[in-house]
Amino acid sequence: MKIFETVKQSVTARQAAKAYGLEVDVHGMALCPFHDDHHPSLKLDQRFYCFGCGASGDVIDFTAKLFGISPREAVQKLAEDFGINPRPPTEVHIPKRHAEPRPDLERLCICVLRDYLRLLRIWRLRYEPAEPGEPMDDRFAESCQMEATVNFFLDALIVGDPAPRERVLEVLVKDGSIYELQAYVGKRKKEEPGHAGKYQPCA
Repeated sequence: MKIFETVKQSVTARQAAKAYGLEVDVHGMALCPFHDDHHPSLKLDQRFYCFGCGASGDVIDFTAKLFGISPREAVQKLAEDFGINPRPPTEVHIPKRHAEPRPDLERLCICVLRDYLRLLRIWRLRYEPAEPGEPMDDRFAESCQMEATVNFFLDALIVGDPAPRERVLEVLVKDGSIYELQAYVGKRKKEEPGHAGKYQPCA
């Protein structure tokens, strides 16, 4: 099992995604290859998480899912493709996790998610196809795709137990994902009639 840990310490999910053909922007976002994604919803760094379909895991999980192979085969592929020595590093630094999240970050996440949820609901009503078979607007598709995920995140933050709340916060806060979502929501709101203006955080 040492090779599993060696691979995870040597290659990030973002590096693997780029090597295997995904276009990853400067913020670590890409179109998710695991569902019909029209707006980049896959967050890639050391691990990966999709805000659309919920797919998540480490670089081995990502590679196995991408190529439809077993985790062991994924490890072998990564080791070969990245020239990884099967001997594990002598020292592994594991960053410490905060026992309790900062209340201001919790509040920011809740505010941004609520604002995004309002926007998704507007899109669901405003851009629903008028007739069966009519081309689907990307905003309507995004609302159908993301509303359940956003509701799940909000429920976890507001009424969830500590463990799922901490996991959601880790996904949203790590590498600035919540700030990227905040900027995205502000930009998309400006494009909507009657919804101009910058995102205003909760007081």
